[in-house]
Amino acid sequence: MSILSPFLSRVIHRGRLTVIDPDGGAETFGAPAPGFPEVSVRFATRRAMRRVILDPRLGAGEAFMDGEMEIAEGDIMGLIGLLRMNTPWDRGAKLKDKTRLGQWGDWVKTRLGSINRQRQSRANVAHHYDIGNDLYRLFLDRDMQYSCAYWPREGMTLDEAQEAKKAHIAAKLALRPGQRILDIGCGWGGMAITLAKLEAVEILGITLSTEQLELARQRAEEAGVADRVRFELIDYRDLAARETGGFDRIVSVGMFEHVGAANFATFFRACANLLTADGVMLLHTIGRFGKPGATDAFTRKYIFPGGYIPALSETLAASEKSRLIATDIETLRLHYALTLRQWYANTLAHEAAIVAMMGARFFRMWCFYLAGATAAFESGGMGNYQIQFARSRHALPLTRDYMGEAEGRYVG
Repeated sequence: MSILSPFLSRVIHRGRLTVIDPDGGAETFGAPAPGFPEVSVRFATRRAMRRVILDPRLGAGEAFMDGEMEIAEGDIMGLIGLLRMNTPWDRGAKLKDKTRLGQWGDWVKTRLGSINRQRQSRANVAHHYDIGNDLYRLFLDRDMQYSCAYWPREGMTLDEAQEAKKAHIAAKLALRPGQRILDIGCGWGGMAITLAKLEAVEILGITLSTEQLELARQRAEEAGVADRVRFELIDYRDLAARETGGFDRIVSVGMFEHVGAANFATFFRACANLLTADGVMLLHTIGRFGKPGATDAFTRKYIFPGGYIPALSETLAASEKSRLIATDIETLRLHYALTLRQWYANTLAHEAAIVAMMGARFFRMWCFYLAGATAAFESGGMGNYQIQFARSRHALPLTRDYMGEAEGRYVG
């Protein structure tokens, strides 16, 4: 019996996992079941097996990145999915890979690591987003939307789903000609450019990524909207100190996850101060179902340092301090899982190019990241929230009909 047996025999019941140790011995856990993956894992060293026992998520990630844990049958998506499917969040199951002391340690590390003062925020953004635009071109859609797409019907392509996401958000902004829009965390400019094409509005997009800034400006010029769309390298806190009440609308997509729990109230206070008296804001963010939690060690170390996925409760509690009214809340339950599977497939399809660009270890790390994220949205406690805020109860129509009408125009 290997050192992994007690852990895996407790977790794997449906689906089959075969573990091959460095000496060639094999041990199987679980049993075949419809819809559950069958995966075989080969360990090159016993050190790798110990790493998994000491910290299953970080240890498995690093062993896979270093080539000490190989997938002999199936793929890393299947392995992580199998573990998550056997411990689904919505059935109250837990992986139980940490003691209470370990869970408390993760909570403390998450809170301390996500304090995110201005200088640290820039460094954290650079860690993930300034690694080269060419990488993101390989696995994202044509518009380089690096956030959850929207899948209102089956059979959509990734490009179509991302276009649908932008139309869905634009409709919730209740845009009017002549409005001034702020895009916080504008990415490569796709949302800002799209809004400018949909309505005669002026937009300021802000980012902390130099790579994103350069490409966003170039894309606005190419799209012929640079006279109404501009981008700036600035922290939202610095912008709020510079301007007050100048924006009719604020949109923020996939940025709130980088704010950090310690700054939630600061973020919403800045947004409230940047909005006009009848201003409206649409926040699109990954969120955790249930109560607040912690960021796992692999994500903290390799993917999103300083990042934290908020619970809906703490998001709304922070917004209430600035007297923002939550006028509409939508929970996107499986949309990001569909998106991530497309990104994962695109990553595998461009393996040779990514390895040549970033190295084999990076490629394995990226696959582990996307596979882990997919499992979290399919079986774990993660989803997406779109929260519409207003400063005044009179800022929007009394019913939601205007959203559907506008979305129909934008999609058509």
